[in-house]
Amino acid sequence: MATENRRTDEQARRMREQAEALELAANKSADAAEREGLMDEALRIRKDLEERHGPESATMDPM
Repeated sequence: MATENRRTDEQARRMREQAEALELAANKSADAAEREGLMDEALRIRKDLEERHGPESATMDPM
């Protein structure tokens, strides 16, 4: 059970990091269409993360 929890926590962390990286790339992009696409993908990942791991999982690492 503990191994499964760690695996789930690790998956959630990776998804959060991916969404954050996409958001940072969007903020740096000069192209409006690219920026919108990156933010849409980040939002999709955060929504998926929230559905799989609960609302608090989409915005921060557990303490």
